[in-house]
Amino acid sequence: MLSSLADRPPRPITAPLRLLLTGPEGLLQVHTASFRGSCPSVFSQALRSAGLGSRVLISQFLRGGVDQGPQRPVQMCGRLTWLRPQLPSCVMAANEPGAKEAVQALWQESRRWLLEGQADLVVLDELGLALAHGLLDESDIVATLNQRPGRMDVILTGPEMPLALMAMADQVTQLRRDRC
Repeated sequence: MLSSLADRPPRPITAPLRLLLTGPEGLLQVHTASFRGSCPSVFSQALRSAGLGSRVLISQFLRGGVDQGPQRPVQMCGRLTWLRPQLPSCVMAANEPGAKEAVQALWQESRRWLLEGQADLVVLDELGLALAHGLLDESDIVATLNQRPGRMDVILTGPEMPLALMAMADQVTQLRRDRC
């Protein structure tokens, strides 16, 4: 038996197939409703993610009143950073003194987080309403979302969302109130 094996020509050794594994692809989600304050499920998801070890950023574009601003973020659950504009109160109209500058400063910090991949999940709360009020530039938002790292999840919320952002979304959730 050994002599018959020795008489055969050797077979070439082939390398095993390489599996090309990539990380999970991040999702762009839109949560919208005809009423404000409609997204507690988004904040629950953000808190759960942070509690499980993900790096999370929540940027609330129209919620001021806590003397915060991008320079004084609130840290929660160890890995959740919560940002609001540096304003004495919530933004109700685009012509409020300092509103546009404060919202744009918050966007610049959020944009930096998005482009540098500093978070696993980014929540941009009331982004649609900030766009509708003319406080932010839609083309800059679209370009930034297209340039974010592919593994990053992003959730956009607000009662009004531009069609360009809706078209980019992997998932759209539209909440409604049904009265019986």
